[in-house]
Amino acid sequence: MSAKAHLTIDRIRCDGHGLCAELLPELVRLDDWGYPIIAPGPIPDHLVAHAQNAMTACPVLALALKRAEKPDDGRNPRHR
Repeated sequence: MSAKAHLTIDRIRCDGHGLCAELLPELVRLDDWGYPIIAPGPIPDHLVAHAQNAMTACPVLALALKRAEKPDDGRNPRHR
């Protein structure tokens, strides 16, 4: 994986089932009401597959993996 991935949550969609915290306790913990709190920063390479599993297992599809975009170095003509 070249670009680092980040786990995000759609807080409006989330119903607080807690499955994400069970499947990915290294990056997700639950608050006092059972809603996930995602660890900040990129997902370590060895946890990406687990994050994908948590994302697909979410009953309301509230989790997403976002890849960080590479900064524009001025060589891409579409960004001028």
